Amino acid sequence: MISELSKSNLKNNSTKQSIICAFIECRAKTLELFQDMDEATFCLQAHPDFSPVGWHLGHIAYTESLWILERNAGLPCLFPQYRQLYAADGLPKNQRVKLPTFAETRDYLDTIRDKVLYCIERTDLKQQERLWRFLLQHESQHSETISFVLELIRNQLSSDEKENSWHFAYSSPLFSNPLNEMIQIPAGEFEMGNNSLDALDNEGLAHKVYLDTYSIDRYPVTCKQYRVFMEAGGYKHHQWWSEAGWQWLQTQQVTQPLYWEDNPAWYNHPVWGVSYYEAEAYAKFVGKRLPTEAEWEKAVSWDEASKSRRIYPWGDQIPTIEHCNHNNIHNQTTPVNAYSAGQSAYGLYDTLGNVWEWTASWFDGYQGFEYYPYKGYSQVYFDNEHKVLKGGSWATRPWALRSSFRNWYHPGVRQMFAGFRCAT
Repeated sequence: MISELSKSNLKNNSTKQSIICAFIECRAKTLELFQDMDEATFCLQAHPDFSPVGWHLGHIAYTESLWILERNAGLPCLFPQYRQLYAADGLPKNQRVKLPTFAETRDYLDTIRDKVLYCIERTDLKQQERLWRFLLQHESQHSETISFVLELIRNQLSSDEKENSWHFAYSSPLFSNPLNEMIQIPAGEFEMGNNSLDALDNEGLAHKVYLDTYSIDRYPVTCKQYRVFMEAGGYKHHQWWSEAGWQWLQTQQVTQPLYWEDNPAWYNHPVWGVSYYEAEAYAKFVGKRLPTEAEWEKAVSWDEASKSRRIYPWGDQIPTIEHCNHNNIHNQTTPVNAYSAGQSAYGLYDTLGNVWEWTASWFDGYQGFEYYPYKGYSQVYFDNEHKVLKGGSWATRPWALRSSFRNWYHPGVRQMFAGFRCAT
C-alpha cells in the first residue's frame, strides 16, 4: 500500500508539474503577442494611462525575480540595472518609453525564468503554492494589458490602415429568441467569493449573500442594440446620464464606443470599449440598470439545483475553446450566442470571456479580507473610485478566468475590453 506520506509527495509533484506546465504555456502565449513587432511599437506609449507593451514584458520578469529569486530564495538581484525601470512604483508611465530592445528584454525574461523553474523543482509547494499561482495570474493579467494596448495602437491607425488590418467578424446564426431576453433569478441565498489557492486576495473570504428576485439579460448588450441608443441621440441627451456620467461626457466629447465598427457583420457581437458611464446611460435608456456584482455572480456561478457554487458557469471543468472566447483564440470578439456549452445553470450566455462586464458595485474588500501578497495589489483600490468588472475578455488567460474573479477600473476608463449586460 502507498503510505500517506507517499500520497502527499505524489500530489505535491503532480501539482508542481501542473504549475510548471502552466508557466511555460502562459509564457508562450505572452511571447506570441510580440511576433514580428518592431521596436517603435515595443516602446510606444499608446495612452497616458498605460505603459508601453515592452515595459509590461520586462515587468513580468522583474516580478518573478523579486518574489521567487530574491524574497523567497534569498538570491541577489540578477539585473539591478532594471530595478527602477520595471518596478510598478519605479518610474512614471511617461518615462517608461526608453526600454531595452526586445532581444535584451527576452534575454532578461529567459534568464530569470530559468532560475525560477530551477527553484520550483526544489521547492516544497505546501507553503508556497499560493504565491506561484498568484505569479501565474500576474503574467496573465499583464499579457491581457499588452493585448489591449496593441488594440489601442491599431485603433489609432488611419482609416485606410485600419481597413487593411481589421479583424474578420465571426458570424453566427440569427437569434431564435429576442435580443433583449431576460432570465429571472429567484430570491434566495448563494455563496459569493472564493477561498481556493487560485483565488486572489480580493476574492476572499467566500460568504453567503441573500438577494431578492431580479432579472438579468441572457446575453451581453450587442452592437446592434447599442446602435439604437446611438441613433436616438443617446450621447446628446442629458436625461440618460448620471451627473457624474454627463460631466465625464462633456469632458471626453465621445460619440461612440472606442472600438466601434458600424458594420452589420458585427451586430451580434457584444459592444465593447465602453466606460461604466456609457453602460449606465444605455441601461437607463432601455428602462433597466446595471447589475450589482452580487447579482452578476449569482446568475453566473450558482447552481440552484445542487445549492452549490460553480467555479465556472458550466461547472468545474477548466475553460476550453468549446466554453468561451478567451486566451487570444480569435484575437477579437465573437457573437454573444456562439458558446452554448458555456451557459450558466440559469441559462446566461457569454459570461466568461469575450468582453468584461461592468457592474454597479464599487470595488471593496469582503468581510475578513486579508491582503496577499502585498497591500498594493488590491487594498489600495478600496477607495470608492473603482467599479467592479466581471467575466474576462477574449484576451484573458484561462488562469485568470472564473466566476469569482474581480477586475476594477475607474468608471470613465474604456480602453480595456469592456461591455455589459443589464438587469431589472
